[in-house]
Amino acid sequence: MPEDPLTDDALARLLVRGLQPVWVSLREYDPAWPARYAARAARLREILGDRARLIEHIGSTSVPGLAAKPVIDIVVGIDDPDDEPAYLADLEAIGYELRVREPGHRCLRTGEPVNLHCYPPGGDEVRRYLIFRDRLRADEADRRLYESTKRGLAGREWPDMNYYAEAKGPVVREILQRAGWRG
Repeated sequence: MPEDPLTDDALARLLVRGLQPVWVSLREYDPAWPARYAARAARLREILGDRARLIEHIGSTSVPGLAAKPVIDIVVGIDDPDDEPAYLADLEAIGYELRVREPGHRCLRTGEPVNLHCYPPGGDEVRRYLIFRDRLRADEADRRLYESTKRGLAGREWPDMNYYAEAKGPVVREILQRAGWRG
């Protein structure tokens, strides 16, 4: 999602089905999350083949010990996410629904719940996700800071999940800066 402050109008242009209010609640880390990711990743490799240049578990469920929304976030490196005919029908056939369409990015969701982010494999967003994940895995103080921020934002309804993500933005940028991100 863009790092500019969200407005309902700007977000509505990106969301395929409009704003979807959501109640955010966190769960303690579940050691089953990596296995859920691995099963999804295997299926994605089977369906997409070499069109998937990379498949990585991202988001809070990819960080052992971190409380999270029980949603598996996956980033898939697609050479040209804007070329939907090259891959989208295959993903829809296995239960993914397009949620976000923006230049160079597609976000799809399933009811399991899984979020699938399609970006060019060498792009800044992919690097940013991986640097953030790896920092949280390696640095206990930043992991605690991030979890504390999330807990302070959870337990309430948001107009859309993107507003919750935006509210975490300042701490995410702070942690990324400490991790050496200059993007």
